[in-house]
Amino acid sequence: MSAMKEIQNSMAAAAIITSLSNSFRLLPLSAIPPMLDCILASTSLSPSSLFYSLLDDLANLIEGANADGKLDSDHHTNFASVVGALCHLLTKGETNHEGLQSFLWKGFIPLMKMGHEFDRELLNQIADSFFDVVQKTNAWEVLEATLVPFFLRSVGISAGIIQNEELDGAKWYRSSVFQVSNDLIEIVAKNKDYMLSPNRSFSVPLSCHILSIILDAALRAAQASPAADSFTAKLLWNLCNVTERLLLQSLENRSCTIGFLLPVIFKAFVSHSSFSITVNGETHILSRNHFFKGIWICCRRLFSLGSLERRDAYSILSLYLSYFSCTTTYENTDMSDGAEEFDIRSEKELWNEIKRGLVDEEGLVRKQSLHILKTVLCMSSANQCHSGISEKKSEGKHSGPHGVTKRDRWAYNEAKSLGVVKLCNSVDSGLNSWQQWEAFLLLFEMLEEYGTHLVEAAWNHQIALLLQFSVSCDNFVSAISRGVHQNQSETWDEVFSWLSILWKRGFSHDNPQVRCMIMQSFLGLEWTKYGSCSKSVPESFILGPLMDALNDPVHHNDFGVKGVYSSKTIQGAAQFLQQYSSYLDMRERIVFLTSLASLAKRKAFSRAGLMGLAECIAASAVGACKYKVKPSEDGFVDKVQLEHSLENFPHDDGTELLDVFKYVLDSSKQHFNPNYRFRVCEKVLKAAALLLPASHVPLEILLHFISTLPRELTDYGGSLRGRVQDWLLQNHHTAHCSVAEMQLLESIIDFPKRFIMHRYSDENFNDEDLDAWELEVTRWARVFFLVIKEEHQLVPLLTLIQNHGKNICKQINHSEWIPAKFLTLILGLIQEIQVMQSRTAKHGVIIQTKSENGVLETEMPANDTEALIIKMFTDPLLCVLEELVCFAELSCSIFSSSSEMENEVLPSSVRGKLGGPSQRRLSNSLTTAVLQATMSVKAVACVSAWCGQLRSDVLLNSAFTFVGKFFYNTIASPTCTSETEAEVHLAAYEALAPALKALVSSFSPQTLGVFRESCKLLLPAVQGEPWLDSLVLSFSRNINDLLAVRFLARTRRAVLLNWKWVCLESLLSIPYYAFAGKLQWEGDSVFFSYAAVRDIFADIVESLENAGEGSVLPMLRSIRLALELFASGRLFTDVSRCSGVDSQMIWRLVHSSWILNASCNKRRVAPIAALLSSVLHPSLFSDGDMHDTDNEPGPLKWFVEKLLEEGTKSPRTIRLAALHLTGLWLSHPRTIKYYIKELKLLTLYGSVAFDEDFEAELTENHDARTEVALLARIPDPELTEAFINTELYARVSVAVLFYKLSESNKMVGSSCRNEDYQAALEAGKLFLLELLDSVMNDKDLAKELYKKYSAIHRRKIRAWQMICVLSQFVDDDVVGEVSHCLHTALYRNNLPSVRQYLETFAISIYLKFPSLVAEQLVPILRDYDMRPQALSSYVFIAANVILHASEEFRFRHLDELLPPILPLLTSHHHSLRGFTQVLVHQVLCKFFPPMDPRSSEFIPLEKRCFEDLRLYLANNSDCMRLRASMEGYLDAYNPKISVTPAGIFVSRVEEVWFECVPTSHMEKVLNFLNKKITFAKHEKQDMNSSSLLSKGEVYKQLLEMEKEDNLVDQLLKSRSMAMEWIRGNRQHIILVASLIDRIPNLAGLARTCEVFKASGLAVADTKVIHDKQFQLISVTAEKWVPIIEVPVHSVKKFLEKKKREGFSILGLEQTANSIPLDQYIYPKKTVLVLGREKEGIPVDIIHILDACIEIPQLGVVRSLNVHVSGAIALWEYTRQQRS
Repeated sequence: MSAMKEIQNSMAAAAIITSLSNSFRLLPLSAIPPMLDCILASTSLSPSSLFYSLLDDLANLIEGANADGKLDSDHHTNFASVVGALCHLLTKGETNHEGLQSFLWKGFIPLMKMGHEFDRELLNQIADSFFDVVQKTNAWEVLEATLVPFFLRSVGISAGIIQNEELDGAKWYRSSVFQVSNDLIEIVAKNKDYMLSPNRSFSVPLSCHILSIILDAALRAAQASPAADSFTAKLLWNLCNVTERLLLQSLENRSCTIGFLLPVIFKAFVSHSSFSITVNGETHILSRNHFFKGIWICCRRLFSLGSLERRDAYSILSLYLSYFSCTTTYENTDMSDGAEEFDIRSEKELWNEIKRGLVDEEGLVRKQSLHILKTVLCMSSANQCHSGISEKKSEGKHSGPHGVTKRDRWAYNEAKSLGVVKLCNSVDSGLNSWQQWEAFLLLFEMLEEYGTHLVEAAWNHQIALLLQFSVSCDNFVSAISRGVHQNQSETWDEVFSWLSILWKRGFSHDNPQVRCMIMQSFLGLEWTKYGSCSKSVPESFILGPLMDALNDPVHHNDFGVKGVYSSKTIQGAAQFLQQYSSYLDMRERIVFLTSLASLAKRKAFSRAGLMGLAECIAASAVGACKYKVKPSEDGFVDKVQLEHSLENFPHDDGTELLDVFKYVLDSSKQHFNPNYRFRVCEKVLKAAALLLPASHVPLEILLHFISTLPRELTDYGGSLRGRVQDWLLQNHHTAHCSVAEMQLLESIIDFPKRFIMHRYSDENFNDEDLDAWELEVTRWARVFFLVIKEEHQLVPLLTLIQNHGKNICKQINHSEWIPAKFLTLILGLIQEIQVMQSRTAKHGVIIQTKSENGVLETEMPANDTEALIIKMFTDPLLCVLEELVCFAELSCSIFSSSSEMENEVLPSSVRGKLGGPSQRRLSNSLTTAVLQATMSVKAVACVSAWCGQLRSDVLLNSAFTFVGKFFYNTIASPTCTSETEAEVHLAAYEALAPALKALVSSFSPQTLGVFRESCKLLLPAVQGEPWLDSLVLSFSRNINDLLAVRFLARTRRAVLLNWKWVCLESLLSIPYYAFAGKLQWEGDSVFFSYAAVRDIFADIVESLENAGEGSVLPMLRSIRLALELFASGRLFTDVSRCSGVDSQMIWRLVHSSWILNASCNKRRVAPIAALLSSVLHPSLFSDGDMHDTDNEPGPLKWFVEKLLEEGTKSPRTIRLAALHLTGLWLSHPRTIKYYIKELKLLTLYGSVAFDEDFEAELTENHDARTEVALLARIPDPELTEAFINTELYARVSVAVLFYKLSESNKMVGSSCRNEDYQAALEAGKLFLLELLDSVMNDKDLAKELYKKYSAIHRRKIRAWQMICVLSQFVDDDVVGEVSHCLHTALYRNNLPSVRQYLETFAISIYLKFPSLVAEQLVPILRDYDMRPQALSSYVFIAANVILHASEEFRFRHLDELLPPILPLLTSHHHSLRGFTQVLVHQVLCKFFPPMDPRSSEFIPLEKRCFEDLRLYLANNSDCMRLRASMEGYLDAYNPKISVTPAGIFVSRVEEVWFECVPTSHMEKVLNFLNKKITFAKHEKQDMNSSSLLSKGEVYKQLLEMEKEDNLVDQLLKSRSMAMEWIRGNRQHIILVASLIDRIPNLAGLARTCEVFKASGLAVADTKVIHDKQFQLISVTAEKWVPIIEVPVHSVKKFLEKKKREGFSILGLEQTANSIPLDQYIYPKKTVLVLGREKEGIPVDIIHILDACIEIPQLGVVRSLNVHVSGAIALWEYTRQQRS
């Protein structure tokens, strides 16, 4: 029966469940519990049976949902309803904990596994329903035994915390304090494969979410239930452990912890300071302090990991502070563990991290840091009250600051509107710490969020307050220090560390104006007022943000002006660092300066930045002087006073400092301007001299440092030579000379001995070792000759030279490095002495010395020390010369001992090398022998040449004989049979090249004998035969054979070719030096034959195309020498007549040269100059066939065309070409006619204004100076020196060319002109007509509409400048054509800067042809309908023709020209009228002197009229001011000088570099008129009270005249716009968008203006309407709306003009006094100004606005797009006008 009943109940339950399932889809969740109660009451079903039936149905639903894989809204509703029904049934008394556990495993956990399919709301709803049941049934022990361990285990597995994968229930989670039930173990055992395996476990986010919900529910029930309280403590224990581990894991795990676990844990600790937990029978205390410290440790670790981790750490801190702010009152604050309450604000690391975050490059990090700072300070927007601090509130109106400018008052109002009013009112009584923090936060937020003018308004007002009140004990740092800072020094350190945050953010602001303002504010502080507190500015700030800002070009607009390489910012930074370093001790300042100079190693500095760094280094060194020292005139410390600060000098730090100073000097090398480099080196040397005694620095470091200084600064005559000497010899010649200083001098003198005797690690040496030794000797020799002042100091060195020189042959077979080092020392000394000789030549005198052969003139330095050095070195070198010759003979045996080389096997390391200058394919021992022989030959040649040059009274036969034999042996050597022999033979040529060069450069009869003897060995002499032929041909044949044997590697053949051309250059220069020295061998008439030189020439030309970089110069010089030999006529030839060179040879030369030039990547000065002087040789240039052959370009013209075409891309090429070509054209005027096109190109050429590398090469490179000096040039060194390195030089040289030709024609006279002068005259006419044709008909030059400073403007100026110079070539046969072109050009529209040259040219023509005045000029002046611009020009021309005419025609021109000028005094064009008044006054003053009123002589009517007119013009106030503004201009103008190159080009102004164009007279008039009639509003109101502006009526008349002026209108709108304005029925509103630069915004505004029919749209540049993007957005609106061009710099002037026309000037901007748009009534005539996209309207524009309007905003974002804002404002205007 019972079974039957159960079946019936089951059937009934099934029917009910089916019905309920359908009902759940229709009923709301709140209706389910009542429905279930009704069912239970009306049926016999028990709650448990209904519960289990619904639970089975839920399991089926879950299984079906998993099978389908999709969940729709019906599924969500059904799940929620079933869970709600089950939870309601669980609350019925009949159900027990078994039902709850069943629901957990069959319902809750499976549903949670489906959490990714649910939305968060449904998930929370299910969880809340379940935990409500737990709370109501007090079933916490069920969760404690089942759910919590399950999810803790799931978190542990998913996060990798639990590594042991055993699933034994007793080991689920080792740190868990929960007891695991046997039921749970059984359930897990049944379902462990599905439920607890790692791959099926819950995700960390879901597990954390559920655990947080459990803890939150337990916290709510803890007060009412002891079981819940115990459960809460246990769960919190586990979650705290899990939290600390998860925070240090992946980003996802940290996010889950921060989002789910930490909030509920913090919530738990808000009400409880600690929890007691029993773990394995032991009681533990979980304290709030312990957990907070653990969290802080996690945050500190996260801060150090990366940017993402830093963000999470800030999120943790923000969350912590949101629960435990400084105003929170803790409950149960008595700590169970007895520990002090943890306060994170006392952690210094927290404040450091906030500081780092505030200056982070990432904006989000900065915002998080700012939020945390506000929260910590209890100053966030949600909490403005401060504990224990009463805030002062000011009531009533504040009158504002008095005695300040309008700009300052506006800034005050803005600051007031930003919430600073209470700070302003509290200034007198002092700002407390919290008010100071408010100021700090305000400034930081200004920099982060607001535009330029708001930053300016807040900054200057607040930064001074922060510093002013930081000196008090209640400063803003004291509010956070909490006893951390014990003394005032530490407090100041903290104050400036916070202020440096503001400065750093300001220095890196996006807006350059803000960056400049912050920098000026920082440097403008009176640091001296703060005394030692300036030392508290963080060093990291100085070395980082401050120096980075100093490298910002925006701070150095005045840098380099007038050659001054400094700026106000650099000077301010230097003053600050001087003050800063003055409070550092010796160790600190050395370390600081080392760090400061090290920036040159880590950062790339601009020119201004590097100069700023050098200035700061020098200033820091000056400020670092501990003792008061009196600087000398050159800025260096007096020697005697410096000694007292050197006793405790830190040697190691000084060495490092000097080492980093080298990097600063090295960095200056990339900026090639010598004046700039001098300034940098001067500053660095000043710092070194102030801080580092030279005697305390290791010699090696000292030598390296001085070698970094440019030679031209330290050699004789150098600007830093004296300073370096003073530093090195500091106190040496005084009574206070220290032992260390004596040791330095002794160390320098003793260097040669240590250098030679220092044992080398290996007996063998190679090229790298040799190079290192040469550098070492060069550095030492340079310093040695700086410090040597007395004769006895040279004795040790000379003694060492004699001792080693006499014994050098004894060391040939052992210690091979000793002779090599000795020879290196000798060569280094000779090289240094030669450099000293060349440097002192500019300052030297010619000294005549007696010799056996007569009187010898020798260039000797005027300085006694240098003369002594040269004299004392000569004798020892002569003494050892014989030993050097013997040593060289022994060493050179290696070149002929082929037997020793046959069996040489190259090591594997050498066999694999490709070759190169320092990669000889020889064994180590053979390399050593070859290098030793090479050095010995070079030493013998250099010593003998140098001694022979200075002492002609000694015979050097042995040395010269050795060199001659070595030459013969080298060129007569047999063919090589192996690679080793070839390498050795190459080394012989390597030794021969410098030897030949040394001998030839010091040519003498003995040298000539050397070559003669060598020729005799090769071929017996024949009387009259060219005796050098055999020498040169044998040399060429031998070296070509060596190249052809193919034993040498490719790169080694290139090296051999280089030595070939060097030797050949020396051989070809023998005749040159012989003829120059008037040396000729007896009986010989010639050196070379024509055939030999022709073969050499052909060989060079053939190889020129593929010449290496090192071979280019010797090859080109050899070509030049060969051409000079051809031209000299001193070549032997068996042909009765020889033409020298033919065109085919030159064609091959120009083709090869052009290929060489085109393939050269580096445009060095020396090769370019050598190419020009070689190819365009004067001997070739005079031949007409070289320029033109049968109306086709000749070879030279072809080359010039190519060169100038390429030169437009290479400024230095075209400048050097202009220098050389104009010199050639001046020497050969007949050739000019072939180059009219090229002359025009040079005239119109313009490129880079300055080439620093060019000037550096001329300064530092001897080859460059030599080659440039050999170029043909115009005899005008002043202009050449001034302009050679500017873009102007090309046309300056052409102008000087024609000026010199015209002057020559004047001096010769027409009767004495030869063909050259006649050709020059014709060429000048031809070039003039060509230029006139271009300015009349060229597409660009003939344009009338063009922009100022545009390319067309520049080209017009260049053309007319040259036409002015060519005015001297106008003759009777062309004057008609010239005058026609001139008048046509004057009638055309041109800018005043161009017209002044037309006027000058016209004046020159009329002064030269007086008859044309009446014929042409008078009728033109009577045409009063002419364009005013043209009429003004003709008035100026006529006036100057009268003033500057000769005595013969002066009064005739006055009678003809003055009558038609006078009516223009009444012209309605005020500019023409004013201009005419000035000129007429000048004419009347010259021709009509003041009359004597007492004279009774009858005065004609016209004279009386002119007298009264003169008096009126002289006394009229307007005319007086106009003349005063042009004072000096009219009197200084001279048309005769203005057509000369000096008059045109020398008048340039450094500040306004624009084609050397002076301000024209008409521009002066226009500037005066426009300036004087433009008044600000307050100036007009104060006009009557000003003594200067007392005559208000005068200015009213000027204002009336300006309304008639069309010139200003032409700048703002074209005639077509004016007509459109008149025709269109448009609204009277103009939008000014000149400050906007984004094209989409401009196009959108144009479209909006057209839609609402605005009067016009003002933009900065009307070219924007041609942009495709603009046209795409505007959809042709630009064709219908007037678009006006108003550049940014003219906006203010435009607005003032519109204000005078009756317009109201409005600005759309958020300011303190802005009026909401819906409350403002627009005037009918309105100009609306729109600001920049980010910064808004500049302050200077806001000052002249009548009102500011703003669009009310309700959202969070603070501003609208500028186009949208403009459209809204324009619609509101339209709406009001329509209504």
